[in-house]
Amino acid sequence: MSQVQLPQNPAPGLDFSISPLGLGTVKLGRNQGVKYPTAFNLPSDEEAKTLLATARNCGINLIDTAPAYGNSEERLGQLLQGSRQDWVIVSKAGEEFENGQSSFDFRPEHIRHSVERSLRRLKTDYIDMVLLHSDGNDMEAIAQGGLEALNELKQAGLIRASGMSTKTVEGGIAAAQQSDCVMLTYNLNETAEGKVLDYCTEHNKTALIKKALASGHIAHNDQKNGVLESMKFVFAHPGSTAAIIGTINPGHLRDNVNNYLRVN
Repeated sequence: MSQVQLPQNPAPGLDFSISPLGLGTVKLGRNQGVKYPTAFNLPSDEEAKTLLATARNCGINLIDTAPAYGNSEERLGQLLQGSRQDWVIVSKAGEEFENGQSSFDFRPEHIRHSVERSLRRLKTDYIDMVLLHSDGNDMEAIAQGGLEALNELKQAGLIRASGMSTKTVEGGIAAAQQSDCVMLTYNLNETAEGKVLDYCTEHNKTALIKKALASGHIAHNDQKNGVLESMKFVFAHPGSTAAIIGTINPGHLRDNVNNYLRVN
């Protein structure tokens, strides 16, 4: 068990609370076409159960998945049975991954189809946060009507918050203007999207940080106290609501929690 648990804080502009660290689950369902520094095997169900139990023991309630993460959603649907109420689930829509290739579709009809499919896969009647999964052309994706579709699904009660996982400053700010939350890249090596965090701070929007540890490269490159310094940097910005950090190693997960607690 973890010696200290993470707090769960109100998500800006939303009516639920989340832990400042979230568990990314691409490694539960996909090991092709990913940008991590070392290869890995997908964990067994027992290994995945241990990982999720470790996360909960550390106070983590935020979990991130996507249709593009292989069979991550389906596995979580099985693994979270009986404990759905303990988790704030983030999923996405707009990117598909099949036969080693990604494809993108942000039309409203596809977004609705994707969310309905995610609900079935996750075995739940609502998803807490659903984000458009950008291909890098943020403004074009927004123009296709995907955010409007998510906002309609929110009104229908199928999701609790809408948003976008973005790749540009312009797209991040536009997404924050039109939805509840933004997921953006912000780390020691990539700081440009700090402008999106500034906007989220000023307008009470939830901001989720992806690649806070540069997809594992900061730790893998053995930068001195790299993880600790990354945590300090990311959470020094008042707009950082939570950082999504992917791992399938319970020891790494506990270390990440302890490093967060050392600087906060």
